[in-house]
Amino acid sequence: MGGSRARRIARSMASTRYRCTGCGNLTRFDVAISRRTREYHHFTVGGDLEVEAVEVVEETVESVECRWCRATGDRIEVLDAGDDAAGAA
Repeated sequence: MGGSRARRIARSMASTRYRCTGCGNLTRFDVAISRRTREYHHFTVGGDLEVEAVEVVEETVESVECRWCRATGDRIEVLDAGDDAAGAA
């Protein structure tokens, strides 16, 4: 069930886009995130674990770094996913 977990996390991040004011990058960033989750673990009789549900309880973006020019901090703008500038790439 690792695939559904990845999809759930990707959906939670989908509302945020970034833009580097240093080089104009809109597509490549290293993002450090701390995430606290609540998971429903189902163990089979044979002892195999299947994670059937994952709920993100808390999520904090610790840092964002441009992959192209390595800019950080106030040189990285946070955009809404629907922002016109985000689609202009």
